[in-house]
Amino acid sequence: MPDSEPLTGEALALDLINTRPMSTDGRVDLLGTPRQLARWLALEADRLQEDVTAVAPAQDDLLPVHIVREHTEAAVRALLNATTPPASALHGLTDAQRAAPPVRELGWDGTTVTATSRRSGPLGVRLAAALADAAAELLTDPAIGRLKECEAGECLMVFLPSHPRRRWCSPIRCGNRARVARYYRRHNPGDAARA
Repeated sequence: MPDSEPLTGEALALDLINTRPMSTDGRVDLLGTPRQLARWLALEADRLQEDVTAVAPAQDDLLPVHIVREHTEAAVRALLNATTPPASALHGLTDAQRAAPPVRELGWDGTTVTATSRRSGPLGVRLAAALADAAAELLTDPAIGRLKECEAGECLMVFLPSHPRRRWCSPIRCGNRARVARYYRRHNPGDAARA
């Protein structure tokens, strides 16, 4: 899996944070363009409402998503460091949810009343609200105490391990790099000292 590919499969809020991985040139933004955002939304489609993923994002939709990602990351990093999450991050996530609250739209399917949760407003605001909801779910989940940051050198990815011995964000991405580096150090001790 190349570093330019979003890492998915964690809680939605963690997947959002993990769209800013570290590269040799510093942090990159895997949601930097509407096209990249659309691609990520397609990867996460099973976890988002249809009305959020059915429309192609525009440039104006990026800022609300980036703001929610920033607030989510600030809160998560604080918890990783065993400190209080910044009040501004928590208020920012609350405000994002308030901007497009879900409404249960009632309908009739021919035999029974149905309820579908929908949000109104511009796509970016609706998407930011849904992502802020996911952040609230993560931050209030008792499992947040198991949150880890990848142990690979410069990696900033965060995850909730399903196994207590999990050390890397991805065995393919960072796990393989760590194993190769360990092998190289073991078989080339002189080269490792110069590196």
